[in-house]
Amino acid sequence: MGIRKGPVIAIIGRPNVGKSTLFNKLTGMRKAIVQDLPGVTRDRNEGFCTYRDRQFTLIDTGGLLSDTSASFSEAIHRQSELAIEEADIILFMMDAREGVTAEDHAVQTLLRKSGKPVYTVINKTEGKGADTVEEFYELGADKLFAISSEHNLGLSDLLDALYPHLAPLDETPEETPPKIVLIGRPNAGKSTLINTILKEERLLTSDIAGTTRDTIDTPVARNNKNYIFIDTAGMRRRGKITWGVEQYSISRAKGALKRSNIALLLLDSSEGITEQDTKIAGMVIEQGKGLILVVNKSDLLEGQEERDQIEQQYSFRFSFVHDMPKIYVSALTGKGMTRLFKKIDEVYDAYTKRVPTGQLNRFFERVIQKHPPASYKGKAINLFYITQVGTAPPSFVIFCNISAGVTDQYLRFVQNQLQEAFSFWGVPVRVKVRARKRVQLQQVLERSGKANKS
Repeated sequence: MGIRKGPVIAIIGRPNVGKSTLFNKLTGMRKAIVQDLPGVTRDRNEGFCTYRDRQFTLIDTGGLLSDTSASFSEAIHRQSELAIEEADIILFMMDAREGVTAEDHAVQTLLRKSGKPVYTVINKTEGKGADTVEEFYELGADKLFAISSEHNLGLSDLLDALYPHLAPLDETPEETPPKIVLIGRPNAGKSTLINTILKEERLLTSDIAGTTRDTIDTPVARNNKNYIFIDTAGMRRRGKITWGVEQYSISRAKGALKRSNIALLLLDSSEGITEQDTKIAGMVIEQGKGLILVVNKSDLLEGQEERDQIEQQYSFRFSFVHDMPKIYVSALTGKGMTRLFKKIDEVYDAYTKRVPTGQLNRFFERVIQKHPPASYKGKAINLFYITQVGTAPPSFVIFCNISAGVTDQYLRFVQNQLQEAFSFWGVPVRVKVRARKRVQLQQVLERSGKANKS
């Protein structure tokens, strides 16, 4: 599965009892979508939690439904069963406002069969909800934990009871694995791709657009390397987005993009490349993230002619992107997974690459000789030197005598030259210009040469 810390604690219960609210409170993040509607959460959502000097992994689940005719109920039920299997401890959550229901009894029967330690949690006990807590003893629990996830009531009592089971906090610094966000239009195969990589039904999938709602972080280990893959909801055109859950899902997807390093833009080969795909790509580049175009469902391409059509659409739709990496895969069959990970590693290395100062300025000297900037208002533009000021994405500053005289067109030329010289493929390269007193490029080269020798 992936890297987990401490015991695994799963929150189980019927729909709309407040599981996702508790998950968000304990993880300290608004990862799970919360709305006063049943069935909002569908996939298992995991988060890392700490309490005092200890740690644990928390799993949020979709509500267990007795009505199997409800949308996705069987798949959600299976995801909850898997969470129960993986859990060391279970928080059985119910709703004080609604009292004990037949579905609560059904969930309790399922949990008894698991043989796992169960803590009975009664949520929404603020106000009049407190009056109904006692009736939950009919389920046979030795102790009830009355809480209000929304108002932070009773959470410390629950955590104190769990404390002896928690693992000591590991303060050893770890390498942060690359965060890979899967993004694209609905039903492009994002969740299927992650399931194929994991070789398990980790995420709920179907042919119905909009199946994924939450952003799900999934640790992946492959070839002795660790990654975090982030599944997101499909992004439709703004005019087609419905208010409510879908709106929140899109907001979460954009948030996942911001905290990622690389975006895999999944395209459905059977539908071709659309204007919406180019808008999503533009959003990725604007956020300064690495970008790989993943043409999914390549097993449905019947011949070279259909692939040529995709290539023509690519050239037309993505003419604004300089040599974006592109790979054909089939998430359903697993075709192309080895090449996909190789491409991810290449783009991540470029995304975090730092070019030595001497090498960078020798390159810059060749660029100036090849194509010097035009004069500005009759004055010569002197480019003194270039320096890399950051990575992720690679960012550079050119120092010159008149910053206003360096055009955007010339900066794009330098960006393209940097990409070609240092293989920044699939990575947005940022170049800015700054004015300062005259410093000869030759002086910079001599200084960097001495530093390299020493």
